[in-house]
This record gives sequence, C-alpha cells and structure tokens, in this order.
Amino acid sequence: MTKFTEQDYQYMQRAFELAEMAKDKGEVPVGAVLVKRDEVVGEGFNQPILSNDPTAHAEVVALREAGKQLENYRLVDTTLYVTLEPCAMCAMALVHARVGRVVYATEDPRTGAGGSVLNILKHESFNHHCEVHSGLLKEQCSQQLKAFFKAKRDK
Repeated sequence: MTKFTEQDYQYMQRAFELAEMAKDKGEVPVGAVLVKRDEVVGEGFNQPILSNDPTAHAEVVALREAGKQLENYRLVDTTLYVTLEPCAMCAMALVHARVGRVVYATEDPRTGAGGSVLNILKHESFNHHCEVHSGLLKEQCSQQLKAFFKAKRDK
C-alpha cells in the first residue's frame, strides 16, 4: 500500500477541482496537475469538446503548459496527479515527456493504460518507465465520474 504525503493529497485535491471545472463545461470530469520540486508547472482538465481537439485530455493539457513554462519538452523529475487512470495516448505522452511519477485516483477499467487494461507507463520495451501509484482520493474522484455519467444517461 502506497503511503501518500500531505502534498500528494493537496495536489490531487487540486486535480479534483480542475475536474469539476471540466464537468461544469460539459466535459468528462478529469483533472491533472504536474508538479516539479513542490511547484505546480502545469495544470489541465479535459477539454476535447471545447477545443475541438481529440488530444485535449487533462494530462496532455498539463504537459503542454509545463513544457512552455519549463521551456523543455522533457519533464524529468516531475509528478503528475490525475483523477482518472491515463488512457494509452496520455500514458505514451507521459513516457515521452519522461515524467517520473504518476499518481492517479481511480482506475479506468475500459481504457486504463497505467496497469488496469494496459501498462504503458511501465512497459518493458520502452526506455523510460514512470513510477505509478493509485488510489489517492479514489472514492471522491470515482463518485465524481459516476455522477457525471449518471446525469448524462438521465437526460
């Protein structure tokens, strides 16, 4: 069982708040925060519908912001906090960016690529592997997603 720090909780809570912003805009509620040396260097929430961009997942938005802020496409020694397990696209972007650690709240049993369905973040053939931890604020983030999809079905 992973022991999470107080900072881990704070950053995941911020990711949850970003997911709420996505939900309020009609997007699937996923939020992401990228941290380097206890400083937020990138944040994002799902916005593919808003931006007409299929790659505008929370993780990719956070990576893009961090790359600009750090003026580097390699984001070494960073930790990504995300409310939902990354999909294959996002997981591969995290590997290419050389993110060191990924902390996600809840699993995605359909498209999760952090160990649920696929394990891209630790795939043996890649030259970079992310340290992966899950379950931080799992119930809170899971309920947020379930409520969103229930409301969609009820419409």
